[in-house]
Amino acid sequence: MKKTIISFAVTFHVNTIMKYSLFLIMLIVLLGNSCSTGKYADSNKIYKQQAKNFAAELKKQPAGIDSAMMAGQWVGTTNFGMRKPNFVIIHHTAQTACDTTLRTFTLPRTQVSAHYVICKDGTINHMLNDNLRAWHAGNSKWGNVTDVNSVSIGIELDNNGFEPFSEAQIKSLLDVLKKLKKDNNIPTANFIGHADIAPKRKVDPNKYFPWQQLAANGFGYWYDTANVKLPENFDAMQGLRIIGYDTRDAVAAIRAFKLHFVQNDSTTVLTDADRKIIYDLYRKY
Repeated sequence: MKKTIISFAVTFHVNTIMKYSLFLIMLIVLLGNSCSTGKYADSNKIYKQQAKNFAAELKKQPAGIDSAMMAGQWVGTTNFGMRKPNFVIIHHTAQTACDTTLRTFTLPRTQVSAHYVICKDGTINHMLNDNLRAWHAGNSKWGNVTDVNSVSIGIELDNNGFEPFSEAQIKSLLDVLKKLKKDNNIPTANFIGHADIAPKRKVDPNKYFPWQQLAANGFGYWYDTANVKLPENFDAMQGLRIIGYDTRDAVAAIRAFKLHFVQNDSTTVLTDADRKIIYDLYRKY
């Protein structure tokens, strides 16, 4: 009787192991297939590996301060958190299709990326963790910020640069902005365009972008000059600088300002109406 029980137990144990092994094999196959399907499977694998490498780097305990500079030791603080973005920069892709942009951002040789790409039909493609640094701003400046990539979220809108933005696209953008503002406590003033931070190089998002609509929803400021009386000694260029524009190239700064706030005027001459707008805006910053 004892032998029979032992034999049954062994048989049951072996069968259980075989079934469990088969389950694991099936699970691995399913996971492998789920990871390998889709046209962006390779870039997803690269993303995971790079994120893993960054995580491994963060786990390392520094060896301490370079003794050649000063004596010291590593004492790990208990008070820290993930870095949070403080700006949102809006772009247009200047390409002909959303899929083309996704492809561009998944090729290592392009050295360009964004956190979000929003297609014309409103599809939101999240391409990078919001706490990681994308390569979208390039050589840019806003106020005293000279490394915009390190403090911002980049959002690309599928648009060739010469056409209006679709209603579905703007709706999705507003949804994304609402979440980003809430999650990161981003100031209202800090929702701006690529042309704002790189006026000599960029013209995105284009003149059809609805900045006033965004401002009405709490993303960026807009102006109201109905009761504005312009001071006689008001310096408009200084006003632009206080708003955030890089005014070292006055023509480029004026062009970027008008692309954002006076979209029906492509000239680089400031009228009294323009000065009133600048004056009203600078008082908000």
